[in-house]
Amino acid sequence: MGIITIFSIALGLSMDAFAVSITCGAAAKTSTGLRHPIKVAFFFGLFQALMPVIGWFAGYGLSGIIAPASHLIAFGLLCFIGIKMIVESRQMKDENVRSAYLSNYVLFTLAVATSIDALVVGMSLSFLSINILRPVIVIGMVTFLITFAGVYIGRRVSHLYSDKIEIAGGLILIGIGIKILLQYIST
Repeated sequence: MGIITIFSIALGLSMDAFAVSITCGAAAKTSTGLRHPIKVAFFFGLFQALMPVIGWFAGYGLSGIIAPASHLIAFGLLCFIGIKMIVESRQMKDENVRSAYLSNYVLFTLAVATSIDALVVGMSLSFLSINILRPVIVIGMVTFLITFAGVYIGRRVSHLYSDKIEIAGGLILIGIGIKILLQYIST
């Protein structure tokens, strides 16, 4: 898998975390300094990197059973997650966190919730027999950087555009799913 594809997956996966990090920044807009953005970025980056590993190992155990349909499963899972992200973007307005300080528990919960799709992507990568190390590093780093920026953006513009960001992430994942399907069909 090429670096552009890995980066695209990382970007797509990080969009929901980015949208939530904007909300975290808006909730703590009176906070200054680096402590809060680093804390938020650490939680989101860590879980976006860990969940594909868990999914990869789970999928790897099932790969012998599922191998003949692996490309179709990867396509289906990526499209499902992409559509789920788009649908959930319409619901985000009701779920904003309004707290001057976000506890570790709240950040843990948000990080896990936004990284469930990464677990499914990890399973998809195992079905395609792709080494997980490089994608995990890229996913973790991209998510860390994007959510770090998201906190600062949230401080400036609040959460006005968070639903559109999650839609973009969903469309990226659907596009990658279609690319995998087209590669499967062309072989």
